[in-house]
Amino acid sequence: MPTLRQLTTDLSTALQALCDVSEAEAIATQVLEYLLDLTPLQRLIQGQEEVGADERLAALPAIQARLLRHEPLQYVLGVAHFAGLELEVTPATLIPRPETEELVELIAREQHGHSGLRVLDVGTGSGCIPLALAERLPGSHLTAVDISGEALAVARRNAARCNVTVDFQQLDILGAIPQLAAPLDVLVSNPPYVLENERPLMRPNVLAFEPATALFVPDHNPLLFYRRIAGLGRELLKPGGALYFEINEQFATETLALLQELGYVGAVAHDDIFDRLRIVRATWPGLPKGG
Repeated sequence: MPTLRQLTTDLSTALQALCDVSEAEAIATQVLEYLLDLTPLQRLIQGQEEVGADERLAALPAIQARLLRHEPLQYVLGVAHFAGLELEVTPATLIPRPETEELVELIAREQHGHSGLRVLDVGTGSGCIPLALAERLPGSHLTAVDISGEALAVARRNAARCNVTVDFQQLDILGAIPQLAAPLDVLVSNPPYVLENERPLMRPNVLAFEPATALFVPDHNPLLFYRRIAGLGRELLKPGGALYFEINEQFATETLALLQELGYVGAVAHDDIFDRLRIVRATWPGLPKGG
């Protein structure tokens, strides 16, 4: 009978046809931990134990085959970890990224101590942003919108899993306005921002499996969603309300200029952990009297 460590090594070796050794090992360990419901510590302690005919391992060959077809691990397992949460993901939703965690943490730091915040997330996908904010900003009133009904179905299941109430609305933000009970304190979005001409630079697992509508914008209009959402923010945010965007690092300067053009103040771009400008925040001061 193979040991747990041998099963992990065998899977890792197979995956090295697609990725480097460290990534292959990381994926293999996550698969075995998931299948056998082990913590990382338990996996290490039990590494030399024979696994035996555990029926949970029956899925391993199919999982390996899907991974070798470049399918992302999160879709294969059906879950992604984000900001301390375990969320369902499907090909209808983007896989949450670490830089989006940084966006959540920035909002949480800046809005900490404010009660009853009204928050809108545009392009919510799996619901990762409002669900993570619910934990960090308790008592907030959360609204989240997306064009995809399939994505919203996943987001609703995630909200139920996290025992969080979110008002989910299906709409195309480019042509519709969310229905809100009161002006917003926080407007946040991680909208599509990858240029069509960047497709050749992307990994096969992203191109073949993640939803293109949540990724790409036309080359000739890279700020399409930022202009629309920031424009809506002028109507939806209360004076002093905050706007937060995840951005394409190529367009940090242009995004800041856009916000200034639209009347926002205090616009600033923040680096992510890789020293790339990936987050922009600004404040809506309110229209001047008579404006």
